[in-house]
Amino acid sequence: MGRKPGRWKRLTGWIISLMMVGSFYTPQAEALRQLPQQMVIAAGQEAALELPFPLTARRTEPDRTAASDIGEKLSGTGGEETTLTVSLFGLLPLKKVNVDIREDLRLYPGGMAVGVALKTQGVLVVGTSDLTNAYSPARLAGVKAGDIITEVNGKPVTSTGELTELVSRQGSKALLLTVQRGQNQLQLTLEPQKDGATGSYRIGAWVRDSTAGVGTMSFYGEVEEGQGIRYGALGHAITDADTQQVLTVSDGEVMKAEVVDVRKGQAGLPGELKGSFLQEHAVMGNIRLNNQYGIYGVLQDVPEHPLYPEGLPIGRKDAVHTGKATILCTVDTSGMKEYEIEIVEVARQSEPAQRSMILRVTDERLLQKTGGIVQGMSGSPILQDGRIIGAVTHVFVNDPTMGYGLFVEWMIGESGKI
Repeated sequence: MGRKPGRWKRLTGWIISLMMVGSFYTPQAEALRQLPQQMVIAAGQEAALELPFPLTARRTEPDRTAASDIGEKLSGTGGEETTLTVSLFGLLPLKKVNVDIREDLRLYPGGMAVGVALKTQGVLVVGTSDLTNAYSPARLAGVKAGDIITEVNGKPVTSTGELTELVSRQGSKALLLTVQRGQNQLQLTLEPQKDGATGSYRIGAWVRDSTAGVGTMSFYGEVEEGQGIRYGALGHAITDADTQQVLTVSDGEVMKAEVVDVRKGQAGLPGELKGSFLQEHAVMGNIRLNNQYGIYGVLQDVPEHPLYPEGLPIGRKDAVHTGKATILCTVDTSGMKEYEIEIVEVARQSEPAQRSMILRVTDERLLQKTGGIVQGMSGSPILQDGRIIGAVTHVFVNDPTMGYGLFVEWMIGESGKI
């Protein structure tokens, strides 16, 4: 009889522990974890608050002490700041969220196909190769694929032609290479060798100084007053096809392009848009920045938008939600069209990151033409609730109907860096 109270205490302790652990995995606990400390929405934009019962949200209006229940939607006017308090049954405060409601920024959505021609800063090493009668001098010196040769003997190198000329002029004399490898700058000494097949001095490396391709404009407009018409495109970096190195920009242009053919996507084999632009060489603007969130620059030739001539307000990331949306893209000679998609998942990101959302193409017209998302559609603007909210970035390799999107806020922030 004396042991029973002890057993009951242990059993009660186990039950309480299990209840506490179980409460961590409840929908209510998960909803609290998903709520950010800071939210930003645009004036007039509604943000859905997914709070399961018995959680409620109330806010204190500016210059007032009384709290007001906001229901399931949060909205406000520009320039307003407020605080949400999430409570249990409206009685026990659990979390506070600061909300910044900003004035609308109005831009033009993209959707037009653009040709991209980019010259690198320095020359990119895509591989090394032995000479007819000697090992690769570049490999012996420590040069690797993905390295960027920026200087030879202190002289800047901007093209493969310049590098060839410098090597030829030096002959067998040792060269001091300045090499950019990731975030590090290296000094390497290389001794060119005469190739038995050609009789010329070579370093035994394959190099590249430019690339070109087709993509889609994401947005354009006056991001900052008096700073020109800026644009963002692609939603991802231009990388070298062989090394996957993000190319640094020395000079570049975006040009008007025409889509002349499409290879439909299928599981395991991404499709591709084929475009024509170099022959016409109708330059729209420059390329000043290339990074993981796309390419950015300033437009000199500002196109009139065929579908939204007045532009659209942007949608802030904290109000992007799952459900119906559309994308704008050009996939044939008939021009830009708007196609239906569904946003199936949204990542609540507090700082710039890729893969902001997952989307599915639902429009039968686009599925019939392309099979879903194909190479060249990267950058297609995503619209929801009458606002520009992001851009298409990548396709799921095993399911071309699915892809990733990037918040337009992250892209706008990058355009401000140029």
